Amino acid sequence: MGMKGSGTAEAFRVVNDGDHGFGWIAYPDEEMQRASVALVGDDDEVWVCDPVDVPGLDDLLEERGEVAGVVVTLDRHKRDSAAVANRHDVPVYLPTWFTGVADDLDAPVERFGNELGESGFRTLRLRDGRFWQEAGLYNEETGTLWVPESVGTSSYFLAKSERLGVHPALRAFPPRRALGNLTPERVLVGHGEGVETDASAALADALAGSRKRMLGVYAKTARNALPF
Repeated sequence: MGMKGSGTAEAFRVVNDGDHGFGWIAYPDEEMQRASVALVGDDDEVWVCDPVDVPGLDDLLEERGEVAGVVVTLDRHKRDSAAVANRHDVPVYLPTWFTGVADDLDAPVERFGNELGESGFRTLRLRDGRFWQEAGLYNEETGTLWVPESVGTSSYFLAKSERLGVHPALRAFPPRRALGNLTPERVLVGHGEGVETDASAALADALAGSRKRMLGVYAKTARNALPF
């Protein structure tokens, strides 16, 4: 998973722009397509999730409203969370079960449990292991689902027929329990552009086909890794 591509942060791309908020992809030429989101909550405040900092970000956020907090939803997605939080004088929010993350953040830290403040987003416990801690956020009223890692749309995640795919490391055991009963209008992801057309169908297909398409994803990854 290369963290640098031929692009630069100055070439970031805004995606999934709407009343729910917006996303952006920094370094758009990277294979992993690192995406971040600014979610507008029920309180009309903005919650910035797993941000990669880019020029002009504060102006984009100001257009949406006041920033209530910066949220780390994957233990290895600390990214530029502390820098963005400090500029807006807000804490970095972490799920209650995350360990080994707070000490690496040079910013005040707050914890959240089943809901993210007064945002209207409930917390989904997607992974809670020693090497992978991940939370999703879902606002049933607006139909907005944020998943930082378990599913994505960058080519690394996708089988040939998929618009949304389960992370290759989770293909054998996809997160059906946490995500299988949701009917989102949009699925925003931490790698790639979110899905806003028939999003519920794309999510259901990703979970249902995860195992049977697993070998195809692995074969594609192996081919792309070859030096010729």
